[in-house]
Formats: sequence, C-alpha cells, structure tokens
Amino acid sequence: MTARKIGLVGLGKIARDQHLPALAANPDLELVAVASPGAALDGVDGFESLSAMLAARPELDAITLCTPPGVRHALASEALAAGKPVMLEKPPGATLSEVELLARQAESAGLTLFASWHSRHAPGVAPAREWLADREIHRVQIVWKEDVRVWHPGQEWIFEPAGMGVFDPGINALSIVTAILPRPFFLRDALLQVPANRQAPIAAQLRFTDTAGAPVEADLDFLQTGPQTWDIHVETDAGRLTLTKGGSELTIAGESVPVGPAGEYPALYARFAELLDSGASDVDPAPLRHVADACLLGRREAVAAFHFP
Repeated sequence: MTARKIGLVGLGKIARDQHLPALAANPDLELVAVASPGAALDGVDGFESLSAMLAARPELDAITLCTPPGVRHALASEALAAGKPVMLEKPPGATLSEVELLARQAESAGLTLFASWHSRHAPGVAPAREWLADREIHRVQIVWKEDVRVWHPGQEWIFEPAGMGVFDPGINALSIVTAILPRPFFLRDALLQVPANRQAPIAAQLRFTDTAGAPVEADLDFLQTGPQTWDIHVETDAGRLTLTKGGSELTIAGESVPVGPAGEYPALYARFAELLDSGASDVDPAPLRHVADACLLGRREAVAAFHFP
C-alpha cells in the first residue's frame, strides 16, 4: 500500500522533538508538507499557512496539528472542511465545546478525527490498567512536576488562558489516570497558583473523589528543578501500584514489572494509521474535562511574577 501523505501544521519544539522522528519511522505515513510561519524543513514543501498548504497540495491524505491549543479549532475545522482527516496534539482544544464541535463535524463529513493523548501510550500504562481492573482502589496520588523553562523555553503562549499553564503537562497525568482507573472520578476542590503577571496557573493542587469515595489527589508544579517528577501511585487491596517516569516504569507491590520499550509518538502514529484505514475516529475529552472543572471551581492564589530567562 502506498504511504498516506501527511501535512503537518506547527513546526515547533514538540513537532521537531517527537512528531518528525515518529513520522519518519512509520512506513504507512509520509510527511510531504509543513505549514508554519517562517519555518522550513529540508526536503519537505513548506508553507506559511494551512490554507496555502491545502491549496497547493490537494492530494494530502491527512493533517497533523501541532500548534498551540488556542488556534487548533479553527485549523482543524478548516482541514475537515477541505475533506482531510485530522490528528490533534494534546490537548485537543482550548475548550470542551471546541472539541465537541470538531467531533460532530468529522462525523458529519465521515472523516477521521484523532484526539491524541501520547502519555496513554507509555509502556507501563496498559499493564497498569489491566492489573487495576479488578482491584479495590483505596487512594490515588499524582505528583507531576517539571520545569517549564526546559520543556517550553520562551513560549509565552503557554501562560495565556488557552495555553493552560501547568495543565499542559498535568493533563498528561490525567490522561493516564482516566485510562487506568476502573472507576470514574470527579473534582471536589482545587487550588490554582497564578503568577501575578500571567493568566494561567504555574502550580495546582487538585482533589478528586471516585464514584466509590476513594480520594484521587494531584500535585502539579511547573517550576521543578533538577530531576523531573512524573509519578502516579495507586493504593489498592493488593498493594501499591506505581507508575514513574511518565508511565515508562511500573512497580506493583514493591516489585518491578517488565514493560515494553518507550515509544509514545510512534504508537500515536500507528494508531492514526489504523484509524485512517478504518475511517473511524478516536476522541476522548475526559482529561480536558477535568482541567475545565479545575479552572471553573478552583480557588486562585496569586504568587510571584514569572519571567522566562
């Protein structure tokens, strides 16, 4: 089968670090065009906008959007209107309403829409979900702390409202927890710490409860220095399950569990290829819904101004 021709929009850090290598390694997909103001990629047609790319390359089979979330809805809607299936980087949009509208548009057009959650493809996630399926959950603790200055250097958009601040990484933890826990959970309380010169939080403490009353707590921080912390601990009737390093390592009852190699973005593109072949969509807004609840119900606490170096 001939590889499907992919156009990528937004040639920033995440695209260069993750999407380009994953696409290069997938024989079913071929990156043939990019759209990003002022950016270019050797050997690939470059355009200043999605509109220009669609006009010049009507044979494109699908579009991947790697832009900041605030502009994803308009771009995804344009691509779908042009008859192109779409893959969305996480989070799939700035609001739940945007994502719902895109899902309806894709369904009406009979096109694939893939709201990707890369952390769900970390190698420890599937075995963790399987082990937890029949367990009684007593308590869940999420500790997700990383340094925005390392992962988003100089990217001012991340502290705009649509940028989500610390929820940009924190939603990865929520994507894992919503995938592995056997029962749904909902927000009880949230404290959002917002720098005096910013509009989105730089840290957050979230308190959820699952439908059986078990507490689910999250501590998110965007100013971690030194080693980064991406851990999830689940206390059960059969001992503690721990996912560390973003889900790449799994421990159950004190014993390390062998898992497969890391490969989140290659797995995303393998999934996208499957969806394109079947014509199906995969849109789960659950992680974004929890962020929306936190922003709606959370108490806001002003903290010191934050400036990129």
